Parts: sequence; C-alpha cells; structure tokens
Amino acid sequence: MPAKIATALAVAASLVLTPVAAHATATAASATAKPNLRACYDGTCKLTLTKSVSFRVSSRFGITRLAIAFNSSTVKVRGTGAYVSSQAVLGRGSSGSVNGIGVRIVSLSGSKAVLRLSPVR
Repeated sequence: MPAKIATALAVAASLVLTPVAAHATATAASATAKPNLRACYDGTCKLTLTKSVSFRVSSRFGITRLAIAFNSSTVKVRGTGAYVSSQAVLGRGSSGSVNGIGVRIVSLSGSKAVLRLSPVR
C-alpha cells in the first residue's frame, strides 16, 4: 500500500476513534461525580465523592438524613432527624459510626473521598 494512502487511513481512523474515547472518558467522569445516593438509603453502599452530599436514610437508624463533607485530612458525617443530631469526624484510614451507620474511609484526598457505609446494628 502506498505511504500516502496508509497515512490517510491512519489519520481517518484516529479522527473516527477520538470522539468515542472522549465520550467514554466524559461518561466515566460524570459517573464519579454523581454517586448513586439512593443506594445508601438502607445504610449499605460504597460512595466515591468529589463534593459534599446529603441524602435520606431509613428511619430505622433513628435519623432520616446523612450529610457528608470532607477535606484532605478529615471526613465529617452528620446524621439528623426529628429532634436528633449526631456526628462523627473521621481521619484518613479510620472508621466510625453515626446512629448505627458504620462509615469506613477507603481513601481520602483533597478532591475525592471513597467511603464504605454499612449498618452496625
């Protein structure tokens, strides 16, 4: 095959494949940015957070909402309900609980926190 044709085919292939790769990267990034908070309603989930979140949890824990904020060294987990408030401040690599919802820090940086929640009762 002549060099010009091979070069033209290589350029065409790269132009066709580039948008697909860019779309796959954008889709993966949006999946990381928007965790499935509804999956945490029963107190069992793994969260990858890029910003603070607040979501509903089952009233069986004595609270109805869990709020999570983080920075590069700590994660603050606050549970609230009718006339109730409870919180835990956790350092990198530690675990704790808020009203029967266990929280374990899987990894933590200034821009991302990965947490595992599980019932402890």
